[in-house]
Amino acid sequence: CSPGGDALPVQRFPPSSKQAVPAAYIAASQPHKLPARPLLRPAKVCQAGDAYTREKFKPQPTRDLEKEKRRLQNILATGKDVEDEVEQMLIQKKEEEVAEPDRFEELMNEIQERREFLAEMEALGQGRKYQGIVLTEISQKLHEMEIIDKQRSEEMRKVMTKAFPVGNKSNLQD
Repeated sequence: CSPGGDALPVQRFPPSSKQAVPAAYIAASQPHKLPARPLLRPAKVCQAGDAYTREKFKPQPTRDLEKEKRRLQNILATGKDVEDEVEQMLIQKKEEEVAEPDRFEELMNEIQERREFLAEMEALGQGRKYQGIVLTEISQKLHEMEIIDKQRSEEMRKVMTKAFPVGNKSNLQD
């Protein structure tokens, strides 16, 4: 029943073939047909592919049992994982030491390559065309090298002041 009290209209199609039945009704009433024959691949096709090949065994890195023992002993003795902190500090220092000299050498090599390129272009008569660009790149590389050099000298100054404190002059007079 509807709120107005009237019955809902019923849509019926007469069984006679004289009246046309809407196409949407026919399409909705028929179930989707499956293909007559299932689409299976032959066994030879499956075997020819990678379906039957096994993945190679990739061993995972093994744990250092002695290192684990020492780490657990430190945890039980001190209550915190001291060795990992020390190892992380050493690794960071090594990375910093390795990264800076490499960058300085890279800059030197890049400057040399640009100089060689400019010499080749001058030999070909194209020196004026590339001179401004190459000299600008070289000056940028030199500026970056100066920054790295200042950082290194500042680090050395800090290391030297820690090793030889300047504030206590009484020990030097003895």
